[in-house]
Amino acid sequence: MSKLYKLLKYPLKPFAKILERLSPYVRNDETYLRWYYFFCMKKRLNLTSPTTYNEKINWLKLYNRNPFYTTLVDKLKVKDVVAQKIGDEHVIKTLGVWKHAEDIDWDKLPDRFVLKTTQGGGNVGIMICRDKSSFDKAKAVSNMNAALKQNLYYSSREWPYKDVEPMIFAEEYMEDEHGELRDYKFFCFNGKCKMLFVATERQTREEPFFNFFDENYNPLPFKQEHPVNPVIPEKPEGFDEMKRIAEELSKGLPHVRMDLYVINGKVYFGEYTFYHFGGAMPFEPAEWDYKIGEWLQLPS
Repeated sequence: MSKLYKLLKYPLKPFAKILERLSPYVRNDETYLRWYYFFCMKKRLNLTSPTTYNEKINWLKLYNRNPFYTTLVDKLKVKDVVAQKIGDEHVIKTLGVWKHAEDIDWDKLPDRFVLKTTQGGGNVGIMICRDKSSFDKAKAVSNMNAALKQNLYYSSREWPYKDVEPMIFAEEYMEDEHGELRDYKFFCFNGKCKMLFVATERQTREEPFFNFFDENYNPLPFKQEHPVNPVIPEKPEGFDEMKRIAEELSKGLPHVRMDLYVINGKVYFGEYTFYHFGGAMPFEPAEWDYKIGEWLQLPS
């Protein structure tokens, strides 16, 4: 999606970016979210009787504050939780942990690896090394130190990230049979998977493809911001195991998106995502915001 097209489609989005810069000066979370939602969605946020998926995501940000969520969004600490729940064979191996990018011991890392930050969101704080001999280490140091300053609390008030200790860690490089690492993101509601989307070509395109499916892997007729891959990603080997693991890890949570990977039928944990697109991304067509909202039963 070109920058001009995005500007025409979301004319108020630039104001959301300005608000993000002013975020530290806006103390009240509800006030901030009402303005942020308006700039992103072009309509008012209903918190009194929320009905859409996006509205309910913002309600959860304000009123469902389980302190354990901070551990679950910490990309390093959560590995111990997941290993206890489903076994460490589903956890990607950690190769090293550092507080500053200058401390990274490059000599001890293998030829291929991935750098991440504990509190990163989206693709911020991720650098992939496929060949250490040609890897730009100076650029990596600069990018990772910048990523350490990211805090999703201030951009979209995703409060669990506020107190995550910023750290850098390296993981084993993983690649599936497609020569990439496809993301399978399962939307779970009270421990039951209702839909997912598959992210493809994240490393080869400026804008990846997002294809949405129901819980049985039937394509769903909507999109969110990103284009739909015209070549529908095939149902992966190990799909049923992925769904089982997503539901197991999401038990006891009103809603969470479980991000998983699969390589040769073996499932690997990615991360817990509590606020899909920050609860501020339109659906096309808009009716799906209401349909998915019906699945999300807010706790009392």
